[in-house]
Amino acid sequence: MPSEPSRLSKSRYLSGLQCHKQLWWRVHEPEAPELSPSAGQQNLLAQGRQVGERARRHVPGGELIDLPFHQYQYDNKVAATREALQRGVPAMYEAWFLADETYVGVDILERTSRGYGVIEVKASNSRKPEHLPDAAVQVHVLRRAGLQVERAEVMHLNPACRYPDLSNLFVREDVTALVESVLIGVPDELAAQRRMLEGPLPDVPIGEHCTNPYDCPFLARCWPKLPDHHVSKLYRIERKRALELEADGYATIYDLPSDLELSVIHARQVKAVQSGRMVVEPTLTKTLAQFASPLAFLDFETVSLAIPRWPGCRPWQQVPVQFSAHVEERDRGLVHHQWIADGPEDPRPALAEALVEACAGARKVVAYYASFERDCMEQLRESVPRFAKQLERIEKRVVDLLPAIRNHVYHPDFGGGFSIKKTLPALVPGLSYADLKVQDGEMATVELQRLMLQGAELPAGERAALRDALLRYCERDTWAMVKLLEKLRSLVADQLELF
Repeated sequence: MPSEPSRLSKSRYLSGLQCHKQLWWRVHEPEAPELSPSAGQQNLLAQGRQVGERARRHVPGGELIDLPFHQYQYDNKVAATREALQRGVPAMYEAWFLADETYVGVDILERTSRGYGVIEVKASNSRKPEHLPDAAVQVHVLRRAGLQVERAEVMHLNPACRYPDLSNLFVREDVTALVESVLIGVPDELAAQRRMLEGPLPDVPIGEHCTNPYDCPFLARCWPKLPDHHVSKLYRIERKRALELEADGYATIYDLPSDLELSVIHARQVKAVQSGRMVVEPTLTKTLAQFASPLAFLDFETVSLAIPRWPGCRPWQQVPVQFSAHVEERDRGLVHHQWIADGPEDPRPALAEALVEACAGARKVVAYYASFERDCMEQLRESVPRFAKQLERIEKRVVDLLPAIRNHVYHPDFGGGFSIKKTLPALVPGLSYADLKVQDGEMATVELQRLMLQGAELPAGERAALRDALLRYCERDTWAMVKLLEKLRSLVADQLELF
């Protein structure tokens, strides 16, 4: 009999369905560094577990197969599930089954009048195509184990739900007919995966499957290292088009012919890369006229919770919980204002009040990718109506620094992107995020959530250090905008001197 490590599981099957080579590495190199989850992935997993626990309330009266979990040691859970089935419990949570040399865990197994229903719980706001093979392999194994499974459902979060009424937190979708059509190929795929795992590493060409439905953790092993300024670095180029250009002999931007039809942004990028010099359009002068002092430079940070906990919030809503603002003030120069939530209470009323006070004297409010800041302010207007008029005035004064760069400037070191993480070190050498403990938005979201929801449990020193790291990160965003605008103005001044 195969040992547990060589058997398949639901998660292994789904990995193999995406790519046999990925599955081979997962099974034969379970300690591979690529399989260590990032902080963001750990946060999603933790919130997924919370969603699973909450879903049980909507199928009450069940029994949790609650046994110590050890990777690859599922037989005790299978035995406990079998015993609960014999007792005729109306439902089970985290039931485990083994058949066809494959283990599956079922989020919720519900007894019906004619058999059983499998309910796969997902922490997404909708049913997705990849949820069907997930449910299908469960139905396959349960039927092979002798259960009469007559219904399959996907239970996902409801984007129409609003806190505090969580009675409609979930939507249950009957996917029985869809699963039955997927089931046809499951036995052959399981057999193919088992045969593959008994042999050497399979040869699987790279392709669209490497990132669909999920990014493969082993991408770096398979995909060749690209040369500098590869054609795939053209701004927002579709992968299909990049492959076509490469097939035509244009591997890098240096190789592109002068008569190739390009968008305006692509043409500017090609010119900068091929000449090795930054390109600054004369139109930048007119664009910068909208940045009229006194200015406020504004950035928000948000948290996103699967299960909402503040009034009016929906699942996975990005809720602003921190801001930084560098504000030009008369007789004081550039003054920094900031606010951060550090407890579980609704942060929006206090944040809105601090924001209104900070930006009161600004003629224009500068943001980078301003649609995000506008969305945050719209949320604040809805949730804190007493400041709605002031927030609306601030929102109307927002100007976006991103298009000023994207539509008028290109530096070869942008690398095909215009995020502030790319434009800042290229335009303002020596200033970046590399010296910070929190260096990107994903990490900021995870750490803000930890500060707010677990901060009271942290040692005082650790809590203070976490708060300081988050403040420094958000402040760097607005300071970066200050320095980028200074740089753009100096570029305009340099151009004027030439005439």
